[in-house]
Amino acid sequence: MVFTKALREGVRRGRIRCSVRIWQKPHVKAGGRYPMDDGSIVVDSIERIRMKDITYDLARESGFPDVKSLLAVAKHGPGRNVYLVRFRYLAPGAWDIRRDRATLSKEVGRPFQGRRRL
Repeated sequence: MVFTKALREGVRRGRIRCSVRIWQKPHVKAGGRYPMDDGSIVVDSIERIRMKDITYDLARESGFPDVKSLLAVAKHGPGRNVYLVRFRYLAPGAWDIRRDRATLSKEVGRPFQGRRRL
């Protein structure tokens, strides 16, 4: 996921944890990890919403002063579908515990139970 320079610091500090995107089709998937600067963005969820679901509060939560400013950035291509993406930022070198447990469960074939003493 790409963020404007004005929003990146808020994303890195954890103040911005969602983004409204207007795309033809989803460009990210839940659980996906995408590079941003030195760290990564991990997508927690993506859902299709309606244009009228974009409120002042959602604009503020996304790092914009108002809905008009959010839409000025979000509307930049031929897309017509509106998506709300919720995510978290992982600093360089950070581990995504949720993803690591899910990956280990798939590799081992059973849910990850944490470390066991032998």
